[in-house]
Amino acid sequence: MSADAEIPESRRGAVYDRGYRPYEGPRGRRGAATGALYRASIRRALGLRRAWRQKVAPFVLLGVVTVPAIVNVGIGYITRDQPIDRIEIITYREYVGVSSALLLFVALVAPDVMCPDRRQRVLPLMFARPLTGTDYVVAKVGSITTILFAFSFLPQVVLFIGNMLVSDSALDYFTGHLDVLWQVPVAVLLLAVYYAVIGCAISSLTDRRIVAGAAVIGLFLVTSISSGVIVGESDSFDGNDGSLGALINVLALPLHLRDVVFLGHVDPYSQLGGVDNGGLLAAATYIVVLCLGLGVLWRRYRWVER
Repeated sequence: MSADAEIPESRRGAVYDRGYRPYEGPRGRRGAATGALYRASIRRALGLRRAWRQKVAPFVLLGVVTVPAIVNVGIGYITRDQPIDRIEIITYREYVGVSSALLLFVALVAPDVMCPDRRQRVLPLMFARPLTGTDYVVAKVGSITTILFAFSFLPQVVLFIGNMLVSDSALDYFTGHLDVLWQVPVAVLLLAVYYAVIGCAISSLTDRRIVAGAAVIGLFLVTSISSGVIVGESDSFDGNDGSLGALINVLALPLHLRDVVFLGHVDPYSQLGGVDNGGLLAAATYIVVLCLGLGVLWRRYRWVER
């Protein structure tokens, strides 16, 4: 009788010769790694594949910024047969300003996208080749910019399509508002990139999400209040009372560029109204703020590559 026959079946061992097999799938380079991080960041920001509580804030904010469009279209539908001029409670230019309400979204999402990687000490692993510091920043800022752009642009689409449907002639409305088709995307993109860079830059300075979120809101509030004190009350503007102090208002800075996109100049009734070359000064300040934010991000993540 063999030795194996004396061992009960339940006590016999099994050897599986699995071995190691080389990876034979597609091999991506820096672009593939950056794209994967970009998509993962979007999923995290929107709470996809996470608990339902993580999905509440993004989509509630999307609903809030869409309400003015729905109300405007509803009023247009109700009054479409009335012998009065069509009532419009909000314009496309003003609606871009409503998108600044997404500041709360930036304060919630940017820290959640940036801080855990540093807090959990996974950056050295993520920065293994082919991903670099620049790729990391592009993926993170790009993900938040994409979401902000989508959340700001979709309500504009609702407003435009709704206005077409409740107008006397959808074709006439479309051809009469062709300029909106490029003005809205450009203005919204300026706002989305601006908020995304600032939110990510501040969040990169700490590994605590609550601190980063408070710092984002604090920056916008402090500069807005300081600018208001320097410039004065906005209800006293008559088109010539603007001041260079408006340029320190980090919150309203992209809105001056919005006015340039829609009007061709700064709104004369804004805090920057009446200032010589106000549009150029706003654009230059906008670029400086973006460069400072990108510089902070580059400095914070450049060393990990070494």
